[in-house]
Amino acid sequence: MSASVARPRRQGPGGTSKLVPSLLVAPMVLGLLAFAVYPLLYLLVLSVSESLLGKPFQAWIGLANYRDALGDEVFLGSLRRSVGFALPVTLIELVLGFAVALLLQGSIRGGHIVRTLILLPLMTPPIMVAVAWKLILHPSGGLLNAILGDLGLTERPVSFLGSSTWAFPSIGLADAWQWTPFVILLAFAALQALPEETHQAALIDGASPWRAFWGITLPMVAPALIAIGLIRLVMAFKLFDLVYALTQGGPGFDTTVGTFQIYRTALDQFDVGSASAQTVLFALLVSLVTLPVVVLRDWALRRFA
Repeated sequence: MSASVARPRRQGPGGTSKLVPSLLVAPMVLGLLAFAVYPLLYLLVLSVSESLLGKPFQAWIGLANYRDALGDEVFLGSLRRSVGFALPVTLIELVLGFAVALLLQGSIRGGHIVRTLILLPLMTPPIMVAVAWKLILHPSGGLLNAILGDLGLTERPVSFLGSSTWAFPSIGLADAWQWTPFVILLAFAALQALPEETHQAALIDGASPWRAFWGITLPMVAPALIAIGLIRLVMAFKLFDLVYALTQGGPGFDTTVGTFQIYRTALDQFDVGSASAQTVLFALLVSLVTLPVVVLRDWALRRFA
């Protein structure tokens, strides 16, 4: 007696076997369209229209908003300040964060506790960071002025946030305090991922720790460091919370960066069309500044990976 074996039916070109993957990908595609593509298209349309807050798309004006933005010295100055803030702050945080990560990599007692404490600024809400540093930098009773006075470095309190000389560096100091732990965390993870055998072999062959660091550790971790610097550079361009809470863009326009000027245009002047054009130009600037870093990262990956 022969037993019949049921064979699976083959699906045709339009069968459910090809429909299932499409259904699985559909939520991600819909989410991308809803949260990325649509807002971008909406922003571009706003930028070529006369739009006020609550009254968008009143008239089609072409590139007039872009011409006005490129002719506005206040906006152009805010772009220069954004670049002048993002580049040095990123470099300082990258160097400092990598140095601390190297120290943490060593076998230190209580290392887990130290790493947890270092990450506390990163877990603090930005507005709380701004409030804390406003108290530290306050000319009357501020911690920094008290320290400088006790050391005899100043004869009278310094208004750090009200000074054209010190306001921007003060914001940079607060930003470095908050975000250097981010660099430490990622740099420490990159160092932990390196093969220890290569470093140990170099030491056995007679290389000094310093030479082993420059010849082995740094080249191997360079792609990761450049990627960390790229992430941090983009984040530095997004500076807003500290400026809003500490200086409101002052004194004058000395700490008005691109993001804060866009905020002023949109929510103080209610000119959403001009703010949209400024946003597009700001995004182009960030892309131009970060492009060399992307190229450098790709080169490092080919050279050292």
